[in-house]
Formats: sequence, structure tokens, C-alpha cells
Amino acid sequence: MDRYAVFGHPIGHSKSPLIHRWFAEQTGQVLTYEAILAPLDGFADSWLHFVAEGGRGGNVTVPFKEQAFALAQVLSKRAQLAGAVNTLYLDEQQRLCGDNTDGAGLVADLLRQDVLLEGANVLLLGAGGASRGVIQPLLDAGAARIHLANRTVPKAQQIAQLFDSRVSAGSYAEVPKERWHLLINATSSGLQGERPPLHEQHLEYCQLAYDMLYGAEPTPFLQWCHQQGVPQTADGLGMLVSQAAESFTIWRGVQPEVEPVLLKLRELLRG
Repeated sequence: MDRYAVFGHPIGHSKSPLIHRWFAEQTGQVLTYEAILAPLDGFADSWLHFVAEGGRGGNVTVPFKEQAFALAQVLSKRAQLAGAVNTLYLDEQQRLCGDNTDGAGLVADLLRQDVLLEGANVLLLGAGGASRGVIQPLLDAGAARIHLANRTVPKAQQIAQLFDSRVSAGSYAEVPKERWHLLINATSSGLQGERPPLHEQHLEYCQLAYDMLYGAEPTPFLQWCHQQGVPQTADGLGMLVSQAAESFTIWRGVQPEVEPVLLKLRELLRG
């Protein structure tokens, strides 16, 4: 039986085994998918051991996406732009291929919610790997402008310079006074019960506030946006399922349906 897995540290919280099991049932694919806790300094060894035991492909989560990028022999264009890999597989020549489906997952989830990306001005909060991986897919989907706001300005500027003039960067205090249609929080501030220090004036024209984190309750960022009158808010659960669907399609050549799996996961989170 074909084996797949997700590698991370920690990994016990991962919903990926459940998601891919449901995808397999839905599409009639016969496979196994497990969660593997890799040592912080031993991702490569864990992956090689998995392949030696018949592993066909895998997902990679925190903190191994950069290590997976370094390990891959062939990198997709979107992995190169993201500087990180979240999807690994062996091609017909048995070369290790690395891809990044995070940006595609975000765009798919936004489109699923009828967000108009064509011509949109996007304010992207945070300048980590999560931000970098979604910029090109957002541009490809038609975003007119993307501005990265971050506490550490040089880090944001470094990312912006990887892209064309549609992408800019600066501090939270110096966000350009433009009509931002879409706000995306790519920071982990919600894990500490906080939100990015963004001024409420930038929410005036926002149609959707999106947080890449997800949970049983709205994140502090989404709660704040709702209080400020943003008409629509969404967390990152749909992005999680959509990026997993993209990985599944790469491995199996079959496109699973996201909506049924997303509904099941949402019910599970609400207990």
C-alpha cells in the first residue's frame, strides 16, 4: 500500500492524517498517511528512513520547510519563490521533488469564498515564510498590489525585493493610506492571544479579513476586524484543507473535493 506522511515537530496536533484519509475515501484511493515526529536536527534522516520503508510522498510543516527545500533535488517554481517546501514526492527517475502548495491553498480558499482578487489591494501582515509563500500566487490570481507590514522592516523589504514593483514593504506605523480590500494576517500573534499592531484606519475599505491561524473560536485579529465593521472574516482552516488537496492531487493525479472535508473538520473543532 502506498505510504504518505506529514513531518513536523511538534506534530501531535496535525489534522493532515485525518484530511488525507477523508480525501482517500472520497476519491477511492488506497493509501496510508501518518504523522511523523522528526527530531529537530534529524529531518533528512527521518525522510530517508521513510522512503527506504516505501514512502512515496509527504507534507512538511513547522519547523522543517526550509530543510525540505534544501533536501529536494528538483524544486518547483512556486517552491523557489517561497523559499520553502511543504510537499515532497519522488518522480519517475526517483529524484526528490519539492513543491509548495500553501499559496495555491490560500488562493483556492479565497476564491471558494467569492473574494474578488482581480484588481485587489492586499495588505499582508508579517514577513515570515507564510507571507513569502503566498505573494506570487496572489499576484497570479490578479492582485493589483501587495504591501507587507512587519515589525522588522528590513525583513519585509528583503521579501518584497524578490518580486516586482507591485509588492512593497514597511512598518505597521507606515502602512500607505490606500484602499485595502483584503487583509491577511500571516503572523502567529494569535497564538499569544494578540493581534498585529495595525491602525484601524486601514480597515475602512476592507471586504475580507483573513487569518492563516484557525481554531474553535475566532482569533483576536478576526475579533478586532469584526468589531471594526469588516463585513467578512475567515480563518485558515480552508487554506489548510485546500493546500492539502493540492498536495493530494500532485501525488495521486486526482482532485478531491474540499468542501465536505472542511465541514467535517469544522464540526470536529467545535466539539
